[in-house]
Amino acid sequence: MTLSQLLKHKRETKGLLLREVASIVTVDTALISKLEKGDRKPTREQLKKLAIALEIEHVHLLKLWLSEKVYEGVKGEDVAVDAVELALKRLKEQGE
Repeated sequence: MTLSQLLKHKRETKGLLLREVASIVTVDTALISKLEKGDRKPTREQLKKLAIALEIEHVHLLKLWLSEKVYEGVKGEDVAVDAVELALKRLKEQGE
């Protein structure tokens, strides 16, 4: 499940309107709509507020958010998988 799909699913499951989530996150309703459609990505601060508003574990949202940043950076590249594997190796070597 993508970040946008999760945000929409959790909001709908909780029975919240877009404007209610927007109020909690202190953004406009249009931004929440764009986040749910995948047209925009939340900032780290917005991600924290979304986790609280939608009762989603912040670490889970952060992992999805970061994984999508990585994916967007390498998609379409012939050597994308190799590049991600090299990055993973570096992270493990550095104890990240």
